[in-house]
Order: sequence, then structure tokens, then C-alpha cells
Amino acid sequence: MFLRQEKMAGHSDIFHHVRDSAYLELPHFINEGKLPLPRIGDFQITKFMLLQVVAGLITLLIGWGLARRASKDGATKGRIWNFFEAIAVYLRDEVVRPTIGDGHSHAEEHVDSHGHVLHGHTPSHHEPRVTEDHGHGGPAALHKAGHPADRFLPFVWTVFFYVLFCNLLGAIPFLGSPTGDINVTAALALTAFAATFLAGVSELGFVGFWKNLVPPLDAPFLMKVMLVPMMFVIEVLGLIIKHGVLAVRLFANIMGGHTVIGVMLAFIAADAVISGPLWYLVTPAAILGQVGIGLLELFVAFLQAYVFAVLATIFIGMGSHPH
Repeated sequence: MFLRQEKMAGHSDIFHHVRDSAYLELPHFINEGKLPLPRIGDFQITKFMLLQVVAGLITLLIGWGLARRASKDGATKGRIWNFFEAIAVYLRDEVVRPTIGDGHSHAEEHVDSHGHVLHGHTPSHHEPRVTEDHGHGGPAALHKAGHPADRFLPFVWTVFFYVLFCNLLGAIPFLGSPTGDINVTAALALTAFAATFLAGVSELGFVGFWKNLVPPLDAPFLMKVMLVPMMFVIEVLGLIIKHGVLAVRLFANIMGGHTVIGVMLAFIAADAVISGPLWYLVTPAAILGQVGIGLLELFVAFLQAYVFAVLATIFIGMGSHPH
């Protein structure tokens, strides 16, 4: 596949810079502009595979650094760490907790301030939970507990920062954006689908998750017999399509931006421009246009990471809450 793509790569193919390849692009005066990547048996390591590992390591280092600083000092220090902490806190407080909510599939036992057990009570995230102090035998002690939706935070945070860094790597010359490949975004959408399914099963049960796809109908029995199977098929297809669109949206935005930049820069190398005075007009216009689109791409990198994280959170909430 890569040999076929390399044969197609040339001045007539404006997409070869945004496709995956079996080599890293370098300046043309270094090793003829290509650094071949190793092949392990029949397994070829590609540029996007390598860049995904880089994005994953950066995400891991940021998460580890934030956790270490927060647990050690109680708060992060430094502009860079505060920047990433602000993003993480915003996703927690403004996206995950309000969207997913407290969960309603089962109630827990809680103890009030007088030591009485409250049956069937599900506290809101604003209400302090109470735990019983068995060690001292006295009244229960109040303490603030984490929000029930926080168990999905590691996934949402990881998805956001991973997609963000995959997008931003394309802004570095001679690299690329792995999210400009439909295979990468499809794998990300598949993880979002798995998170939705697992969240729904944990809250509603395996059978309850599938039953929850069809909203309750206030209709005669015979009409329900006809409508429920049709609605179930439509809802299952809709669940698959929603996550499929999640992959296509991210891929199309990243691929489209890089393609526009490639087309603009290709104007400079056009034969009609090189051989005539149009070069002095087209070259500055193409460079300025590329700079403008590049700045827009930086905004899109953050925006698409945010959109992916928000939609993944919405799907998790929809899958784990009854209609």
C-alpha cells in the first residue's frame, strides 16, 4: 500500500504530505528528504504510528506531572502546569459532571449526621456524603466525596489531550497529524463506543442497556409489538452512526485544513508560476494565506479535541441514563 502511495507522490498529488507513509519527511538536503522507518517482519512501522506514540507519551507525562504536583503540594505551580490544570478542571466541572450527572440506576446507603442510615437516598454532587466512623464508635463524620461522574474523567481527559497533541503535531514542519487518517479517528471512535457501552452496562446492566435504547411508549400493546422492534433497530443503527460521525468529523477537519495549506503552497511550484513574473505575486500571497490557515489550524486543533471529548461525554451520559 505504501509503495503504491509513494509512486503516486509527486507534484500532481497534493495529498502525499498528509497521508501516512513508511518514512519520515526531512529537508531535501538530508538523506534525499526521507528517513525510512524500520520494518519488523511483515509489520511496517509508519509515520503516524510513531507520532501517535509521541502524542501518547506527552499525554502520559502531563497527566503524571499534574497528579504528582497536586498530590505533593496540594496545588500545581507554574504557568504551563496551571494551563493544563485549568483545561482539566474545566472539562471536569463544565463538561463531565453536568453532562453525565449523578447516575440513577441504583441508590446507595448513606448515614446522616445523627448516625441514621438513609435508605434509597442518592445524594446530589452538592451534598456532602457521610461515612460511619467504625473505629471510634461515635457519630459519622462528614466529608466531601467525589462526584459519581468522576470515574469517567480519566477517559475523557485522556481522549482530549491525546487528540489535541495528535492535532498539534501537524503544525510542526515535516511531521503530520495522525488524526488526519480515518483509521486513527475510527479507532478513537471505537474506544468512545466501548466507553459508552461499558458505562451503560455498569449502570443499567447488559439487558437494561439495550432496553434503554428504546424509549417507553404510551401505545396499545399491538402497536408496541410492531413499533418496538423497528425502533430498536433504528436506535442501534443510530448509536453506531453517531460514533461513526465522531470519527469522520475529526478526520475531515484535520485532513481538510492540511490539504488547503498544501494546495496553497503548491501554487508556488506550479510551472506557469515559476517560469513567469506571476511568481512574485503568487508566492507572497500563498505564504500569507498559509500563515492564516495555519493559525486557524491551531484553533481547530483545540476545538476538535474539545468537540470529540464533549460528544464522547454526551454519548456516555446517554448510554448510562434511563430515558
